[in-house]
Amino acid sequence: MSEIGLAYGIASVNFVFDENQFSILSNQSEPRKALSDAEIGAAFDLPIASPPLDDIVLPDDSVLVVVSDATRATASAQIVNLLVRRVLQSGVSPAKIAVIFATRIHRAVTAQEKIDLLTPFMAQRVKTIDHNAYDSGRLISLGTTARGTVVKVNSALKEFTRVVIVGGIGFHYFAGFTGGRKSISPGLASAETIEATHMLALDFEAGGRKAGVGIGLLDGNPVHEECERIAEMITPAFSINVVVDQAGRAISLFCGDWRVAHRAGCDDYLSNYSIDIPSKRDLVIASCGGFPYDINLIQAHKALEMAAQACNDGGTIILLAECREGLGRPDFMKWFEAKNSRAMEARLRESYEVNGQTAWSLLTKTERYEVFLVSKLPHEEVRRMRFVPAATLSAALAQIGRNDGYIMPRGAAVLPRVLS
Repeated sequence: MSEIGLAYGIASVNFVFDENQFSILSNQSEPRKALSDAEIGAAFDLPIASPPLDDIVLPDDSVLVVVSDATRATASAQIVNLLVRRVLQSGVSPAKIAVIFATRIHRAVTAQEKIDLLTPFMAQRVKTIDHNAYDSGRLISLGTTARGTVVKVNSALKEFTRVVIVGGIGFHYFAGFTGGRKSISPGLASAETIEATHMLALDFEAGGRKAGVGIGLLDGNPVHEECERIAEMITPAFSINVVVDQAGRAISLFCGDWRVAHRAGCDDYLSNYSIDIPSKRDLVIASCGGFPYDINLIQAHKALEMAAQACNDGGTIILLAECREGLGRPDFMKWFEAKNSRAMEARLRESYEVNGQTAWSLLTKTERYEVFLVSKLPHEEVRRMRFVPAATLSAALAQIGRNDGYIMPRGAAVLPRVLS
């Protein structure tokens, strides 16, 4: 018998299993050593398809650093600390440096989260800017993309001479990958612009997802391509794309041109975090990877998407997601008034909302699989979303009555792919 700890919030759930019955799906090649400050500095000096940071930032520049919010693990405390120090060494005045949090349509970053994301030193000494996708007074128009998307973004993006984006690379269930261009859109875009880009994931004529949309897909992906068109309107001066380990420490860094460096990081991530499996199984036990990946249900859904790649139709998925901040949006539950996913899709066609698409994607999983949810959410809410609530992993397993399948310790980080 073997034992594994499955992350749940900031704690862990121990699971004892028979290795003859369960297989663990994880990235075995992940380096155990986090990048040192010196190694990160070396990446700044040897960027991809770009001059070094020191050659880009001049003394008379003003610099805006774009950082993800608390729903993303990007090792930003270490990265931004080193980045800002490097900018200061280039002669830029501290008064001309600011950090903005790419919150999309999420809630604002709290004071404590700013400290955690930037370190106490940086949070106290560098100006921080909050983004609000609904605040028209802080949004500016950049025009319209070739595809017809009306683009409005945070005005700070045009108030600084240099924009540096810092983001984490991981799988995304319809944009292909996180990071890169997503720091601008949806990160700092208006709610309307975010909706316009996210709508491109759905095929309202044929139903379901559009061709080219999916996990690990960039070429021909309309969502990714539109987000790149919007980022091109800003043309970030430098990008830092981070891959983190289970503890949220930086283990790989892809710096340089905002488009080329991000693509290089995505290619590397796909190679290292895809797991070939001989076949799908009837049971998948998936942890989101703990906090912040299971901070709320909207974020936890991403692990469910990955678990579905390893589960047979009609099979069972047990999702461990603490959801300490609930659903993620106070209006999320309204979507589950729909009779089924088809009715929900029709509602989206009539009145699209970003989180409605997440609700639709979630409902297509609970219709296709039996999904047990181990969380802190009220059981009544869980049932309304068509999950089966379970107080513990053991309680869920007791209801299933089977003891073989896959275990995914970092559900959102690994893509299972059936060998052809």
